[in-house]
Amino acid sequence: MSVPQKTREYRLPKPDGFHNLTLTEAPIPKLQATEVLVKVHAVSLQFRDLAVAKNQYPLPQKENVVPCSDMAGEIVALGDEVKGWKAGDRVCSNFATDHIFGEVTAEIRNTGLGAPIDGVLTEYKVLPAHALVSIPEHLSYEEASTLPCAAVTAYNALMGLVPLKGGDTVLVQGTGGVSIFGLQLAVASGATVIATSSSDAKLEVAKKLGAAHTINYKKTPDWDQEVLKITNGRGVDYVLEVGGPATWGKSVNAIRYGGLISNIGRVAGHGGDVNDLPIKLLGKAGIMRGILIGSRTQFEDMNRLISAVKLKPVVDKVFAFEDARKAYEYLDSQQHVGKVVIKVSKD
Repeated sequence: MSVPQKTREYRLPKPDGFHNLTLTEAPIPKLQATEVLVKVHAVSLQFRDLAVAKNQYPLPQKENVVPCSDMAGEIVALGDEVKGWKAGDRVCSNFATDHIFGEVTAEIRNTGLGAPIDGVLTEYKVLPAHALVSIPEHLSYEEASTLPCAAVTAYNALMGLVPLKGGDTVLVQGTGGVSIFGLQLAVASGATVIATSSSDAKLEVAKKLGAAHTINYKKTPDWDQEVLKITNGRGVDYVLEVGGPATWGKSVNAIRYGGLISNIGRVAGHGGDVNDLPIKLLGKAGIMRGILIGSRTQFEDMNRLISAVKLKPVVDKVFAFEDARKAYEYLDSQQHVGKVVIKVSKD
């Protein structure tokens, strides 16, 4: 197979909405000794991608960025010093290309694909070999593309600071990518999962994936009190908190003494009175921890679990590469359960 010299890629010349996504052609950079060229087969979208497109991302982003962080593809060329990989290997890249193990640093944060550096919404992507992770054999490219951000974030929330154990209780908010992966990984690890959503239809999906209890927060606005009822007043061990300031207070109410809240997103907006949040958290001896995805080592550990239980990511809808704007629009509508994917390669 001849090595391609050009790639089609999307860019965001003006970050005031995903209507600005522009498909362009660009030369593929020459490989450095420790880099690989990956043919991108599929890309999955995150809430972060919407924030980047709308200039609402709270962390740095470059001008005219190639968006998106999550892809699955195959290696088509390797630098002279790359060891352990070969052409044809099926791979994902870690979200932050330099986050190999341990905690995040400012330098690592600035290697996050699709904001501070160009991302993966492209037909071919040059990546450092040290960022790569093998795709579990039972997964398609579309399924594997969902892993780098949503799945690793959920895994870090459950296994990072205080590793989850069988018998623990986990609360997941909503049925987006991180929450669904949190549900699946927690169930696979022997935990009891409580899932919330505003849609009974989405809660039925959560039940089929193993949620032991479900709460419709539109019908039960005081869902934190319902969580306490379900747990006989104890509260949950873990909360995957994706709502943001609007739901922080209820999440603190819902944890057990010494429980852990993983602060992941803000899909419910910025509302909510958080003035007494530190005191409430103190009163529960609780922990609120910010999650910036996870390391390549965590990605590898998670993939062993995924392979062992043959876990299948929930892919809601797949769009063609030329329909990337429609994919963004569908994600923005919040109709999805699980992940929205763009199929990049036609073969």
